[in-house]
Amino acid sequence: MTNDQQPGTSLPSMGQGRMNPIRAFARWRSLTWGDRRMLLGLMLGLPVIAGMLRVLGVFRTRRWLERASPKAGSREVDAHNLRAAERLAKLAAIAGRRGAITVTCLRQALLVYWLLRRRGFAPELKIGMRSLDGVVDGHAWVELGGVALNQPHLDHVAFAGPSSTRP
Repeated sequence: MTNDQQPGTSLPSMGQGRMNPIRAFARWRSLTWGDRRMLLGLMLGLPVIAGMLRVLGVFRTRRWLERASPKAGSREVDAHNLRAAERLAKLAAIAGRRGAITVTCLRQALLVYWLLRRRGFAPELKIGMRSLDGVVDGHAWVELGGVALNQPHLDHVAFAGPSSTRP
């Protein structure tokens, strides 16, 4: 991807594990300027969300983020906006793996949820639990217009009783 690439095109993988610094720089340069700026913002925002969760807990953090985004629900979701939201969620996942601190899906989902609300959308924050072979597993994600963002291989039906948080 070059700096003049059109929005909605794929992002470099930036997978987990140790990465060669030269390869990491090449992937960074492959991002558009807007994606670089957004990625840096997400890397700064995720530790803030992590701190808020530590101090306030999940429900009060979510309420604070909702109060800090008063224009939520004022925009309709179209194909272009959905692609941009998917891109935001992918960048949040990269920031969660590559930022100053490694964060969980809940922190990433809360930040994406807040940013989409600030852009005027009405996303849904989903938090679900499931039990696989006696091990309880939790997951958080954001849906916009009924589409789970950045969740291509996850069977969301398996997470019984997701709590949808919509204002």
